[in-house]
Amino acid sequence: MQQASSRGPLAGLAILAVLLAALSATVGIGGAGWLAGVAYGLVLTVALSTGLRRAGMRKLGPANVVTLGRALLVGGVTALVAYSFQRPAPTAILVTLVAVALALDGVDGQVARRTGSTSALGARFDMEIDAFLILVLSVFVAGPLGWWTIAIGAFRYVFVAASWAWPWLTAALPPKFSRKVVAAVQGVVLVVATAGLLPHAVTFAAVAAALASLTWSFGRDIGWLWTVESAQRRIAIIPVSPAPAPQAMAIVPALPIFQDVPALPIVATQPSGAPTQPGGATQLTIVAARPVVAAARRRWIETATPRRARRERASVGV
Repeated sequence: MQQASSRGPLAGLAILAVLLAALSATVGIGGAGWLAGVAYGLVLTVALSTGLRRAGMRKLGPANVVTLGRALLVGGVTALVAYSFQRPAPTAILVTLVAVALALDGVDGQVARRTGSTSALGARFDMEIDAFLILVLSVFVAGPLGWWTIAIGAFRYVFVAASWAWPWLTAALPPKFSRKVVAAVQGVVLVVATAGLLPHAVTFAAVAAALASLTWSFGRDIGWLWTVESAQRRIAIIPVSPAPAPQAMAIVPALPIFQDVPALPIVATQPSGAPTQPGGATQLTIVAARPVVAAARRRWIETATPRRARRERASVGV
């Protein structure tokens, strides 16, 4: 099973190597591009293979194949952005790869629903590719706009790191359409900023607005999670009154036939035989039950009809 589940990721790594070679032969990616691209491919292969094995999946499935294709395009983008620190990146090739990767973002979900292949792994895979693409683009636009733009891509990773210290941040969030809108805005704005189609001032303002909307979205979600956590903590510290301790003695004569019968003592003890402590588990033990029951039987016979009394006396030997 492990071999079958690793074919898809390994095939993806081979295709990424071909893509990097094509970029190197056409526009050039340099040593930095090769290093970044290969490192990205290795991490992708290991992470995806591990996810498939843990999910018990023997193959990727049609939807995950689409997502893997997007991931390979992101690998090419990563190589180009890494090389852009040495010389200007080919904007046309870079924007084309990013645009195709973003366009396929909605395709994998539709394929998963139509083929009935939705899975937690697929959703996580898609989310991680989106997050990393946003991070790479935020690094690229940091050159003309300033390093503050990296906050757009780093937001999610800081949130994940914070959840290690505060596990309540990992609670499930209610679905919000506005959250999807904010995420889509980040990608569109960063693509426009990457293409350099707008004046510098307008691009600066658009990216700043995108960062502000992302900050608002994360802040709202963190506030909601903290509200839920606070409510759970308040519930957890509410004192609970212990159950009343069982009575040590109980008087049983309820029926008329027991009116002249001595009271039946019921002693509450623990299974070990030790006296019961308040709040402890109890085991009821009837003390001297046989003589008391016999006396009750004789009293009932005496009050019965003569014929039935004789029959009952004969049956019990009294």
